[in-house]
Amino acid sequence: MGRRGQHHGRAGCLLGEAGTGGVPHRPRPPGAPVLPSRHREPPSPGRLGERTPVIERKLPVRPEDFWGALTTAERDALRAVARPRTFPARTPLCLQGDESDHIIVIESGWAKVASSTEDGQSVVLAVRGPGELVCESAVLGARHRSATVTALSTVRARVVPAGRFTAFLDAHPRVWRLVSSTFVRRLDDAGQRVRAHVAVRGDQRLALLLAHLAELSARHAPPAPDGGVDIAPPLSQQELGSWMDASRETVARGLNRLRQEGLVRTGWRRITVVDVPGLLEFAHRPPEDDE
Repeated sequence: MGRRGQHHGRAGCLLGEAGTGGVPHRPRPPGAPVLPSRHREPPSPGRLGERTPVIERKLPVRPEDFWGALTTAERDALRAVARPRTFPARTPLCLQGDESDHIIVIESGWAKVASSTEDGQSVVLAVRGPGELVCESAVLGARHRSATVTALSTVRARVVPAGRFTAFLDAHPRVWRLVSSTFVRRLDDAGQRVRAHVAVRGDQRLALLLAHLAELSARHAPPAPDGGVDIAPPLSQQELGSWMDASRETVARGLNRLRQEGLVRTGWRRITVVDVPGLLEFAHRPPEDDE
């Protein structure tokens, strides 16, 4: 079986922490990315962190923002059974194959979800950021983790033992629905990723991925004065290639093409998306229009 066939099989069957939050088949229609509000709410005891109001903001609740979807009472109850922990960059939050004994809510920082194939390759499946639930297979009854979650930058988080988290869910049935919707959405994302990879070539898959990452990044930091959005998750070209089922060389060629089109700027481990609508147009450009 070829590399693409293997990858499609993996993506379609993975759920929980291994489900992708990856490239959607049809991203948000062309338009500016969702930007953070400038409004700051006053400090309150309902925050996840004790000092920096990292994930509690006056923003519309995003589907992936588990913490933001909780009520104040639910946050207080979850905080009571969680313990704070900091994970330095490149430290695993949970490991593929380990027993599922805890869940984690990210408070700040970014992590990648990756799965190892039978031939030892590590395939990036998603990135997770502030407010998101990770290592969640513990509440699925799964005995072993299906993916490894690794900090891309310093991650501050709340760690909840599996037994305490399921007891919390039993006491707050509404949150069960939030967790279930997370599972379903990530499974849907996996299927959309497979379809997108079949439909377009390498540089178009890269354009879709960068548009997705720009939207994620713009939710947590304002754009530059010229409108450029720096990609926040610090992914290498090799990691980008793994995520989009392509080689590092394909990513390098794709970035060169996107630079020529005036859609991105690049620096040392830094990618700035200049034109999100343009990226989406490029990603869906018919082959005959691209010659």
